[in-house]
Amino acid sequence: MGKRSWWLWWMVVAVGVGVVGVAAIGTRSGAGEGEGKVKVLEPLVTRIAFGSCANQSDPQPIWNAIIDFDPQVFIWLGDNVYGDVKRPFKLFGKERTVGPWKNAPRFIPSPPKELESRYQKAKSNPGYSRLRHTTQVVGTWDDHDYGLNDAGKEFGGKITNQKLLLDFLDEPQDSPRRKQEGVYTSYMFGPVGRQIKVILLDTRYHRDPLRSDGSVLGSSQWTWLEKELNGPKSAITIIGSSVQVISNLSATTRPLFSLESWGRFPKERNRLFKLIADTKREGVFFISGDVHFGEISRYDCSIGYPVYDVTSSGLTQAVEKAVPHVFSLIVRFVAWLTPTTMRVISKNCRFRSCTYGQPNFGAIEIVWSTTPVTLKLEVRDIKGYPVTGVKFPLVELQSRGLMPSVKAGEYRRHCSLEVNLPWMIKYRLAILFYCSVSVLLLAMIGLAYAATLAFRLFLHKCKLD
Repeated sequence: MGKRSWWLWWMVVAVGVGVVGVAAIGTRSGAGEGEGKVKVLEPLVTRIAFGSCANQSDPQPIWNAIIDFDPQVFIWLGDNVYGDVKRPFKLFGKERTVGPWKNAPRFIPSPPKELESRYQKAKSNPGYSRLRHTTQVVGTWDDHDYGLNDAGKEFGGKITNQKLLLDFLDEPQDSPRRKQEGVYTSYMFGPVGRQIKVILLDTRYHRDPLRSDGSVLGSSQWTWLEKELNGPKSAITIIGSSVQVISNLSATTRPLFSLESWGRFPKERNRLFKLIADTKREGVFFISGDVHFGEISRYDCSIGYPVYDVTSSGLTQAVEKAVPHVFSLIVRFVAWLTPTTMRVISKNCRFRSCTYGQPNFGAIEIVWSTTPVTLKLEVRDIKGYPVTGVKFPLVELQSRGLMPSVKAGEYRRHCSLEVNLPWMIKYRLAILFYCSVSVLLLAMIGLAYAATLAFRLFLHKCKLD
């Protein structure tokens, strides 16, 4: 090798070393984060899936569709297993679990060992196991994995069951979640400028009794949530709640049945909306589960811009599965008839009610490459096809200054609360039900009376003969 070649070789080496050195300096963390730490660039997140209500004893073919969606993150929204015991439906007898003479609970908690075995069964499901190996899984709980149907802060098994949930989620042993009261937490995904913050609430550990209009989160969780919303900004903030935040169907389904939701704690829901507005957090929307059907709700009069709540429930549990197949059309008719002011109704829905009462999961897609950035929020069926969804630019989730309002007696879709609907509209489902029952009873009485008359005429004729 000639002298000139040696010089060229050494120049290449020197340039290479310089480039590596500059690159190394460029990837080190900023001042105050510790000497020698290397800053790892977070991968861009474009797909998030979520779901709830998965009975560990039922077949779970829906994992195939979720895996095909190829999410980078999967979020459990509660009822990740069914850990309590559902007793038989008994209206009469020594132990009556339903009805006006009820004297025994319909649900009872499982012993910790039994709940642990149910978690193990869920975790070993082949489809879910495949997802865990390719996707980051995070989550919170709802009542059935908390330990008891509709339970709140009064439930005595919550400390033990918190550990079991965190074990199921592979939470590190030194995680703060293992030391705090409740499983609430947050995550930040993606690089700076394209970050997604996920806030997972605990709506069980500190929740006051239903019908109390007390607290849902408890003082410590409220303090934590305020810090989270006041923390570093993100392009998108997803708040996960095990129960619905926007929809309040209980206001229109009573006295027939009720559903759990933030709407049954109106002071707490108003506090939540006010906190988001006061912190000027933009890009916020909710995801929820619990109700055994899927829908998308929108509220325009809460935080200064439209806020969505995408409900996906459940992965195995669904209202149409709870009835014989021949009654599915009746379930869909009732869903269409039930008054709602918040549900997003569009031509993209599979059914006219824009609810979906079969197994489903939620899908979030973010298209960062478009200007402006585009969000697609969907509920998908067991094969991965959308059954309802919305698509909009991310700038829609930015404050518009003036807050829309509704005057007393005025109706405005996506703004008027269900509780403020005229009573004829609000209770039309109950009115139809009781009218139908009354007509049926009158028809039965009429038939019985006609049969009695016919029998008496028959006897009279026999005597004459």
